[in-house]
Amino acid sequence: GLFVWHLRNTGARQIPCRFVHFYHVAGNRLITFQYFNFLKRMYVTQCNKDLSQRAKPKSDSVVSPFHELQQLDQEKKVVHKISSVSPIHQSWSEMSSRNELREMKSAAETEDSVIPGGAESKEDRQWKEMKLQLDDLPGILARLSKIRLTALVVSTASAGFAMAPVPFELTCFMLASLGTGLASCAANSINQFFEVPFDSNMNRTKNRPLVRGQISPLLAVCFAASCGIPGIALLTLGVNPLTGALGAFNIFLYTCCYTPLKRMSIANTWVGAVVGAIPPVMGWTAATGSLDAGALLLGGILYSWQFPHFNALSWGLREDYSRGGYCMMSVTHPGLCRRVALRHCLALIGLSVVAPVLNITTWTFPVISLPINLYISYLGFRFYRDADRSSSRKLFFCSLWHLPMLLLVMFTCKKSVLEKEDKGKLHGGSNEMAVEIRLP
Repeated sequence: GLFVWHLRNTGARQIPCRFVHFYHVAGNRLITFQYFNFLKRMYVTQCNKDLSQRAKPKSDSVVSPFHELQQLDQEKKVVHKISSVSPIHQSWSEMSSRNELREMKSAAETEDSVIPGGAESKEDRQWKEMKLQLDDLPGILARLSKIRLTALVVSTASAGFAMAPVPFELTCFMLASLGTGLASCAANSINQFFEVPFDSNMNRTKNRPLVRGQISPLLAVCFAASCGIPGIALLTLGVNPLTGALGAFNIFLYTCCYTPLKRMSIANTWVGAVVGAIPPVMGWTAATGSLDAGALLLGGILYSWQFPHFNALSWGLREDYSRGGYCMMSVTHPGLCRRVALRHCLALIGLSVVAPVLNITTWTFPVISLPINLYISYLGFRFYRDADRSSSRKLFFCSLWHLPMLLLVMFTCKKSVLEKEDKGKLHGGSNEMAVEIRLP
């Protein structure tokens, strides 16, 4: 059949000429079977180019038999959705209405898929300004000022005011607490204003108001100014200039030193500890008007407490801090982070012993505070030894209740003002007796 097809294509008129030429060649030479096959191949290649040998095109991709078996298995695993069968008792009108609804939905879906670059899709993809509602403004400003951190700052300042060896004055206490709270709100708002591009890269801070665009940066700066200026003025004029100067210095230290230093050096942790140690000193100076040894002791307790608190917190947020570009001990110096936390846990025991030496508390304070100080030191040692998230989490949650308990025990063991006055009178009386004895 193939031979007949070739004859039809080549034409019957050329066949006699070819056979004559073949007869002449065969007469001159001795024809063998191999030579006959060679002539046949030459005839096929010269006369019919469609049957000539051609290079086989290379396949696009060679699929391994193992991959083919995987595709077959996947095809077998495909589960086809079976449409639900409507019950028999449904009326024809209900079925027709449902079918029309399905057709309308499918048409709408096809229109959305066919026109992806339309006007509606472009509007959806564009950034839209969030409209600020007055009902949401108090909550947004509370998150902008870090209301929980502000409450902790005010409570430590109140503890410093309560521990001062002077009679309690309610008016001065309220003015000092309000001014300290306003100064803390201003510092926290400016801090968030500077850290918007870095907070957007962290899971812990990506929902802050400025990052989400809930308020404008201008409104955040105005809120910080409306809190900071009245707060410092209230501390300076309503309390005393020393407390106002400490409040202004703390705002400067937090916003202009601690905030940029977080992306430059691990020294930011020590600077931040100084920022957290100033509020109890402000409470002491608000009550006494002077910077005494008791104020420095309260500041030292807050300074040491912040290292186990923050180092344990930052240990579980190492990925976030590294993603945001912050230079923290837990990221760059993990061994130092654990050592510093344990070191300051033990320092709390020593500072508790110094309190009765400075005549601030009785000697019952270091005895009563010893169990909670030993417990946080034990958790600090476990954090130093294990260096895992479980130990850091336990140390962090312990620090949350350790500070209020320590300050409460310190307040209950505080020496009363009458005892100090009596001791002062005794010392003054002995000096007068000595003078009287020396006069004759």
